[in-house]
Amino acid sequence: MQQALKKRLSASVNDIDNGNFLLSFQHLDREQGQSFEHWQMSQKLSEAMHTLWNYCLRPLREQLDGDKFTEYGNFPPSDKTSFYHPRQVPPDANWARIHVDGVHCLIGHIVRNVFYVVFFDENHEFWHSTLKNT
Repeated sequence: MQQALKKRLSASVNDIDNGNFLLSFQHLDREQGQSFEHWQMSQKLSEAMHTLWNYCLRPLREQLDGDKFTEYGNFPPSDKTSFYHPRQVPPDANWARIHVDGVHCLIGHIVRNVFYVVFFDENHEFWHSTLKNT
């Protein structure tokens, strides 16, 4: 048991930076989308946290699959979104989306191996598209 625990623990803090998916709420927009509290009341916050925890186990770039985790690049055109570009997010941000379930999404942008959560999007309104499998 002790041996297995030692294998799971990093030998040093220097071993922690392994290039895995990291998460930031630095650019969270509290004026658009929903709040933590709203997602908690709808019982989606814990599901979102489990989803993010799973992504944190591997490098970000190798998990972009164009389905559950999609990289968009630019912010969507105004006729394709219900959101506006928040001023705290750099204009050249590389936008992306993580599906929590059929319509609940975490919207943010990517810088190297960090996913900056910007919006909680419970109705898939960041980038309007035809929904599949919902």
